[in-house]
Amino acid sequence: MTPGRNISKTFIDGDIVAYRMAASADSRGYDFQTAAANVDGMIEDIIHTAMDFPGPGCFKVYLTGRGNFRYDIAKAAPYKANRSGKPKPVLLPELRLHMEDRWNAIVSEGEEADDLISMAVTQEGPTSCVASIDKDMLQLNCWHYNFVKRQWKFVEEFEGLHFFYQQILMGDNADNIKGIDGIGPQRAEVILKGCESEQDLYERCLEAYYGDRDRVVENGRLLWLRRQPEELWEPPDGKR
Repeated sequence: MTPGRNISKTFIDGDIVAYRMAASADSRGYDFQTAAANVDGMIEDIIHTAMDFPGPGCFKVYLTGRGNFRYDIAKAAPYKANRSGKPKPVLLPELRLHMEDRWNAIVSEGEEADDLISMAVTQEGPTSCVASIDKDMLQLNCWHYNFVKRQWKFVEEFEGLHFFYQQILMGDNADNIKGIDGIGPQRAEVILKGCESEQDLYERCLEAYYGDRDRVVENGRLLWLRRQPEELWEPPDGKR
């Protein structure tokens, strides 16, 4: 399924673009000029694939900057601790600066690029497109373009909410978010089967965590992509 002429704006996950092109430069021995040209080529390809008539203002590129409120929220396990100490591609800092200069990339502060993209989608509406390979984005009600697999998907509002609650159950190994041991996508789907509202989804998750509301809220706040500035996810139980 492809969107035809339905895309109003495209929001590009610059973190993925920069990292992939920097890693490719490391493995293939590319210099900065070649790596930067590859970044430009990937972004141009995304824009022209997603938009029928691309023009000024039809896309934005986002990068993750310093600080992340999730580090203070994580209690069950340090957020992204599994990534610490791992060397990053040599040209990554330079390519990020190139994306700021060449593509006016917007850099987050105190949150992730994903949060900025989510807020942009919320403002633009479901006719917008997220260009990323990050599965976390699938909680957003909009078009999704996986520019590596070159695959399209449209996520409905409740479908995105359902995916978010699946993540609460499973956790996210990539970000060191601990879910329930032994629960993967299939088991999570079984637990949430038949849910027709967010209240249903929340109650199933709470039951699966044996009533441990703190763990459900912690995972929810770590996994939720902000729709509004400074937002923290709240469960639909009216409690604070």
